[in-house]
Amino acid sequence: MIRSIRSDEWALVKELRLAALQDPVAHLAFLETYEDAASKSDAFWQERAAGAAEGTTARQQIVAEAEDGVWAGSVTVLVEEAGTQDPFGTAVEQSQGHLVGVFVRPEHRGSEAGVTGALFDAALEWSWGIGLDRVRLFVHEKNARAEAFYRKVGFVATGGTAPVPGAPGELELEYVIARP
Repeated sequence: MIRSIRSDEWALVKELRLAALQDPVAHLAFLETYEDAASKSDAFWQERAAGAAEGTTARQQIVAEAEDGVWAGSVTVLVEEAGTQDPFGTAVEQSQGHLVGVFVRPEHRGSEAGVTGALFDAALEWSWGIGLDRVRLFVHEKNARAEAFYRKVGFVATGGTAPVPGAPGELELEYVIARP
């Protein structure tokens, strides 16, 4: 089942994020370490879940829930308003969605499972539903597997880049998709 999280599911939000940060490619996919995330208080995780739960419009965390209740994966849409700054400190020129925190547990990956595609479909549907005309994401230049998936589902490279915080010389590549 693909759905938005509920605010009382903060412990599941925390568990999935910590699992994501232990993935072998976490250093390419996330701008946070396991140690940093694990040291955060329960209040932090409660606030994080409440701020991205169903019914909110500033951000939305969408999960794939397996039949046994385990969260198979997740993606979060951040709404970036024109005139604000993005996570890399760059001015946002137009209101848009920004996909972050993409993670699917290894046992639920692959095109046969369809989990990642379903998460992206739901994230884009939510974005279009609140009136956004564009959604973007950034992918590390060395994360070819993720880059190939993003192209497969319709994202297009803009040529825009952002430096990877704390990794001099490494870049994040910007991809976008426009509302159909």
